[in-house]
Amino acid sequence: MKGDLLTYLTHHYYKNAAIKTEPGPVITISRECGCPAKTVAAKLTELINQKLLAKSIKEQWKWISKEILSEAAKELSLQPEEISYVFDYEQKSILEDIFSSHSHKYYQSDRKIRQTIGNVIRSFAVQGNVIIVGRGGVVIAKDIPHSLHINLEAPLEWRTIRNAEKHHLSLEDARKMAIDIDKKRKEFREYFVGKNTDYTRFDLSINCMTLSVDEISELILKLAEIRKLF
Repeated sequence: MKGDLLTYLTHHYYKNAAIKTEPGPVITISRECGCPAKTVAAKLTELINQKLLAKSIKEQWKWISKEILSEAAKELSLQPEEISYVFDYEQKSILEDIFSSHSHKYYQSDRKIRQTIGNVIRSFAVQGNVIIVGRGGVVIAKDIPHSLHINLEAPLEWRTIRNAEKHHLSLEDARKMAIDIDKKRKEFREYFVGKNTDYTRFDLSINCMTLSVDEISELILKLAEIRKLF
C-alpha cells in the first residue's frame, strides 16, 4: 500500500505538470535531530540565487519547511494546528481518533493527512527551484531526475549538547529527544515507501560536527552545479 502511494504521487503530479518539460529541479535536506538543516537551507538558497542573478536569471529558488503544514491544512479544510501533530511525528491514540471522528465536522484520519502532506511535497518538488527541508522529501522526490538528496548527520553526543543548549534540557533528556525524533523521522519517511528500500537512501551524507554551515552549503552548491540543477 505504501509503495502504491508513492506510485500514485508520481503519476498524479507528472500528469498535472504538463506545462513543464520535466519536474524539478529540487534539493531535499534531511537531518538527524540537532543538525542545522534550516540554517543550511537558508544559506544554500542565498548562494544559488546569487549565482542565478550573476547570470541575469530572474527565476529564484526558495526553501520550505513549515509552508508544507499550511498548504496541507488548506487542502484538508483544517487549521494548521489541527494537523501539526503529524509534523511532530506523532499519531492519535485510538480514543482520540474515535472522538475526533464524531466531534469534528472536517475530521481527517492520520492516513488522509499523511497522504495530503505527500501530495503537497510532491507538488512543490515538481514545480521545482525549491529546497525541501525534512518531511520525507527524499522518498517523495527521489525519482525526479533533476534532484539532489542530502542528509545532515553528526555523532549523537555532539547533537545531544546542541539540543540541550537550544531547548534548555538536561543532557539525558536531550539525548533521549534526539534518539526519539530520529526514530520518528525514519518512520515518517518509511510510511510512503515501506522499510529497507532504496528510496530512503541519500545522495550525500555530511558530518555537521566537522563542517561549518558555510562549508556544508558550499559543498551542496558545488554538487548541485555538477548535477546541473541550476
